[in-house]
Amino acid sequence: MMTRFFQLTLIILVMALSSCAGSSTAVPSPTPAPPTATTPPTPTAAPFILTSPAFAANGEIPARHACHGDDLSPELTWGTPPAGTQSLVLIMDDPDAVPVAGRVWDHWVLFNIPPDAAGLPEGLPQEDELADGSVHGRNSSFQSYYAGPCPPSGQTHGYVFTLYALDTRLDLEPGAAKPQIVEAIEGHILAQTQLVGMYTSP
Repeated sequence: MMTRFFQLTLIILVMALSSCAGSSTAVPSPTPAPPTATTPPTPTAAPFILTSPAFAANGEIPARHACHGDDLSPELTWGTPPAGTQSLVLIMDDPDAVPVAGRVWDHWVLFNIPPDAAGLPEGLPQEDELADGSVHGRNSSFQSYYAGPCPPSGQTHGYVFTLYALDTRLDLEPGAAKPQIVEAIEGHILAQTQLVGMYTSP
């Protein structure tokens, strides 16, 4: 009798376990979080540095940009000027001319260059006013355009290209000389950068 009782108890226990196993429900998998939106990186502005594809800093200016060659203005490039820049001014001069000419010789004066310009192409037209609104000032040869390096025979001179970022446009006429430019930009310079090129006359 006791044996039969244990048999019945075992059968009931097995049936109960089977019933529990059949009625179990799967635990739902957690819903994956939606992908986080990423903000594209902000482009970094190029530094306000004056360079030229024609020659390296303190390198030799090719003869095509000098009076012994084609006398073409060199291509120039620069980075982003400071915020608030309204115009740019470029001056190229020759401090090494002082022993020869008695003063710094101005080769190129260009003002009211648009603030969004990133450079100048090679061989700018010999015109008072350019298509982009830039205006040529007067150099030491009384010309309102670029005049390339032209030191005395056998001499090596350094030519300084200085680019100014201004918080204003200059109210000057075409042909304004460097002293007028220098006076007009006083108190308006946001930044400036220089590039020096060397040239040896044959």
